[in-house]
Amino acid sequence: MDLKVPEQERHFREEVRAFLNESLTPEILEAGRKTTSVFAPVKEVMAWQRLLHAKGWAAPHWPKEYGGTGWSVGQRAVFAEELVRAEAPPLIPMGLQMCGPCLIGFGTEEQKAHYLPRILSGEDIWCQGYSEPGAGSDLASLKTFAESDGDDYVINGTKIWTTYAHHANRMFLLVRTRRDGKPQAGITFLLLDMNTPGITVDPIVGLDEVPEQCQVFFDNVRVPKRNRVGEENDGWTVAKYLLTFERGGQDYAPALGVQLQRLKQIAARQTTAGGGSLREDPVWAHKVAACESEVLALSFTEKRIKSALSAGKDPGALSSMTKILGTELQQRVTELGIETLGSQALVWQPQALVPGGDEAPLGPEYALTAMASYLNARACSIYGGSNEVQRGIIAKAVLGL
Repeated sequence: MDLKVPEQERHFREEVRAFLNESLTPEILEAGRKTTSVFAPVKEVMAWQRLLHAKGWAAPHWPKEYGGTGWSVGQRAVFAEELVRAEAPPLIPMGLQMCGPCLIGFGTEEQKAHYLPRILSGEDIWCQGYSEPGAGSDLASLKTFAESDGDDYVINGTKIWTTYAHHANRMFLLVRTRRDGKPQAGITFLLLDMNTPGITVDPIVGLDEVPEQCQVFFDNVRVPKRNRVGEENDGWTVAKYLLTFERGGQDYAPALGVQLQRLKQIAARQTTAGGGSLREDPVWAHKVAACESEVLALSFTEKRIKSALSAGKDPGALSSMTKILGTELQQRVTELGIETLGSQALVWQPQALVPGGDEAPLGPEYALTAMASYLNARACSIYGGSNEVQRGIIAKAVLGL
């Protein structure tokens, strides 16, 4: 992989910046500034996806024949970085980053033709039905059962921590279709319409007072067998493929780099007990430098993953590595944000984080999101497969333990 920045990529950065300056409305920008997790307010983020889709930029990592951009790994890195710099809200990942690539890899031609254009346009909003009350990191222990009945499956059970299920009209999920034998060998991957009779969605309010996750209940929910992805009882293979994109399809480094630059700017305004600038404090500066060096290393690894995916290769344990490094660095950076702001970070105003709301921040606007971002970052080393599980994958796949 060539890490030099060619001249055309410099021009590309200018093109991206011009598009963002022209296209990001005040409402979308406000949603981006007030986003404190990987999920932005739905109304504004879907408006942003429609603008990107009209430009042909909604799914840069998809193959061009399915609506991708055909960009190089370097161009995609530039695009990700400029999105963060412009404070654009992140797109909802379940369709674009997970279900879409999974269908490209395992879906039938009919499934691709039907679902992929709707994912790109935002006509379908997807949620992920994986975790259950007794099956989180140990996903193979899931119990939600789908019984075969003619041309349908009949589903009974429950899923939990189902992000944005209360906004989604589609779900991809894992169900058990066989109870005997090895647990992984009795799982099937299905697609379903969230408006199907028998589905109940119960939102869960988080520490930041935002209902992002939900519990979903299935009571004799009928799903056509044509909505199965892959073979019956072989959904574990499909699920592992999808998790490669969930763990390795996200760029952590661009956002982390921009966040650290903003922390430097904030620190320049903060004074220490001795009257000097916090940015000049050697202890604080050492912490920032340590984070910056690790973000740089992470960015190279993410580019290696993108290069492998672009060549049709499986990045394997690299996806687990970036998931560990990216989420733990995110936690460290949000902790450093709290340390940098001091008492200014203690103001708790969840209503001021609502786009279009009337409540003004009590302190500086740049401090408004610090505490909510810190709280949300506590979960990032758990979702998508806990970091302990990722270390186990690396130990097995790389070290042979």
